[in-house]
Amino acid sequence: MRIVTARLNHETNTFSPLATPLAAFSPLWGEAARVAGEGSATALGAFLAFAASRGAAVAVPVTAHANPSGPVADEAFETLAGAILAAVAEGCDAILLDLHGAMVTRSHDDGEGELLARIRAIAPEVPLGVALDLHANVTPRMVEHSDVIVGFKTYPHVDMAETGAAVARIVARMLDEGLRTHQAWCHPPLIAHTLRMDTRVPGAMADLVAAARGAEARPGILAATLFGGFGLADLAEAGASIVVAAESRDGAEAAAQDLAATLWARRAEFVYEEVPLAASIAAARRALDGPGTGPVLLLDHGDNCMSGGTCDVMDVLAAGLEAGLDGIVAGPICDPAAVAALFDAGTGARVSLGVGNRVRLPGFPAQAPLPLSGTVAALSDGTYVITGPTYTGQRCGMGRAAVLATDRARILVTEQPHEPWDLAVFTSSGIDPRAARILILKSRMYCRPVFEPIARAVIECASAGVTSSNYDLFPFARLARPAYPLDPAAAWPPR
Repeated sequence: MRIVTARLNHETNTFSPLATPLAAFSPLWGEAARVAGEGSATALGAFLAFAASRGAAVAVPVTAHANPSGPVADEAFETLAGAILAAVAEGCDAILLDLHGAMVTRSHDDGEGELLARIRAIAPEVPLGVALDLHANVTPRMVEHSDVIVGFKTYPHVDMAETGAAVARIVARMLDEGLRTHQAWCHPPLIAHTLRMDTRVPGAMADLVAAARGAEARPGILAATLFGGFGLADLAEAGASIVVAAESRDGAEAAAQDLAATLWARRAEFVYEEVPLAASIAAARRALDGPGTGPVLLLDHGDNCMSGGTCDVMDVLAAGLEAGLDGIVAGPICDPAAVAALFDAGTGARVSLGVGNRVRLPGFPAQAPLPLSGTVAALSDGTYVITGPTYTGQRCGMGRAAVLATDRARILVTEQPHEPWDLAVFTSSGIDPRAARILILKSRMYCRPVFEPIARAVIECASAGVTSSNYDLFPFARLARPAYPLDPAAAWPPR
């Protein structure tokens, strides 16, 4: 038996100015891809474990993951897809893919659908299972050209390997029992907000995930997933959807419709209403005078690199400084030019320079770098190892990193946009985030399992960046309309 498996992940923010060339994926090929995937807490890791359990020969043509950014360059897509297609063309008994589900390329709005259609043209009868991110913008083409799709059920995502294992179990039945799957896709016109998709807290998202698990417990239902979707992608099918795989077409359709009807009935609970930045800063000041210990955590969700942000918008830090806040730790802020200047100055040097606001954001007012004066407190190579719970054990790099210490803030400046996955983002450069009074992070969700436990309060802050929760800032042109909440009167019949 020969199994082809690969990982190709990109969540595309079509409004982001950040380019996505092949290098952004840091691809590993062949044996290096297999070694990287083995034992990893990813769907690819689960697929490799499944192949090993069956004593199968396994081909891993590529593993490639790029942070969210603008549309993928055609050369990158063709190179990455081409490696997978070549492996499939050599012949195989099963295909297991770890994809994201929200990839847009320069030539294809539906990157995953294009890849799957090409695979099906080569191997029309080979069982094909796909693991997708909870934020996938699932399309009919993805469903048509796969046998089973299963998505993550947690956000922050901590069940990536479990999702891969679920896909593998269904494909195993196809191989061993001749099981034929039937999939149903249901797509109410709902552009849900990412900040309403936290599965750890009570609410509509957690309830819908529980309902999907309940559907999976019923006879004949193989998998049921609520996809929250990724709203910062201007394509027809963006937004929330339901995908169900079952042993019968009627069973799949009925379960998908039931879940979608519940999703639509609770659509208002998936809308996040952001408050003005000044109100968030005022709330931070009140929190400092309130109970508890640890820093007040300010989450700049308008400029989050894991949604396609540039990580250089300075709105929140500037507002905090203007309001007189002190004891601030902020970062990582991506500014390669500032990093170069700080390295040239050297540790201990006094410097005055502008930081951030360097990347032009289409449709947003231009801003000048924030003028700052202080001391170069630390210089590092910007590498660290994640302790968990997401991507546990993975070595990360932010590019070179420098710490600028002013009289009221310690600012971590890096060469690359980077999600604050771990306390070591800061401790690797000599900053103890637990000692801060105010901790400003460019994050929506992934930082929370690590940083919320050390914080006395968590306050979400709006900035004028390309990951803003204010959809009115974005010129949607391809999105199928009407779509809620952009169009509050949007209607959808459940059947």
